[in-house]
Amino acid sequence: MSQLTYAQAAMAGLSEEMRRDPRVWALGEDLGRGGVFGQYRGLQQEFGPQRVVDTPISESTIMGAAVGAAMVGTRPVVELRFADFALCAVDEMVNQAAKARFMFGGQARVPVTIRQPVGMWRSSAAQHSQSLEAWYVHIPGLVVVMPATPADNKGLLKASIRCDDPVIYMEHKDLWGLTGEVPDDADVTVPLGQARIARDGADVTVVTWSKMVHVSLSAAAELAKRGLSVEVVDLRTLWPWDRTAVLSSVAKTGRLIVVQEAVLTCGFGAEVAATVAEEMGGQLKAPVKRLGSPRAPISYSRPLEDRVRVTVDHIVDAALTLARA
Repeated sequence: MSQLTYAQAAMAGLSEEMRRDPRVWALGEDLGRGGVFGQYRGLQQEFGPQRVVDTPISESTIMGAAVGAAMVGTRPVVELRFADFALCAVDEMVNQAAKARFMFGGQARVPVTIRQPVGMWRSSAAQHSQSLEAWYVHIPGLVVVMPATPADNKGLLKASIRCDDPVIYMEHKDLWGLTGEVPDDADVTVPLGQARIARDGADVTVVTWSKMVHVSLSAAAELAKRGLSVEVVDLRTLWPWDRTAVLSSVAKTGRLIVVQEAVLTCGFGAEVAATVAEEMGGQLKAPVKRLGSPRAPISYSRPLEDRVRVTVDHIVDAALTLARA
């Protein structure tokens, strides 16, 4: 095991896959200088500009090139800098990559990993702060991954690169500096579609992903001081998502809070909540609770940005309310 940051762990995973498989390559803006957040630092020096490719500032061009390259047998890793900028390449992702395997009867596959940094980060304002995971979960043919820890950012990235379907890979910008233990073994991956029990508990289940895992763990620690035992389920993969792990946890606790940073309206948390209500409605001790951001643009102003964040206090209050129900 090594102590690595979230960014270093992803870089380690990508470099291992590039050494293992010569078909793996990366493309995007500014990769030669290490990427916006340093998550490609040194890779062009090791693998050369033919495998770590600097592109023009055109997301649709980047994505179109990657889709074509994937269909003829390579495994591109696409860097789109910010999830907000990826919207310029939605046609290539949604109408081409996601549908090619179906439209050609399985004769063509698009094994492309599409990295999209997400989330609120240091006054990045309305065009650099969104969490748009629910958009992609809605599209048949796409896998959607959102790692919360350095170990998962390595293991899930490796699994995504090996996947034969297009993967929307969303890394939270506020986690780049997070440090944790990461396996050194190049053969270790984290299975897609398998949740992680981040904390065991008996009274309330919190289902969450990405940065909200850490906010939820802090809330669980605070609630433990008040005598409430909270189980935190880190989904890790939003599609496919681990229904079995979620239903098993809620069967134990009888109470569910779904926590997302994304706008609450039509967010993926609604899918989790609806599934639990449909499958376990009679077993619930209290109504399902969802937490997320209001339907408003994210401000540059830090005080206004903080007004739309889901906080430890929000989760604590929701859990105490459910416990009293």
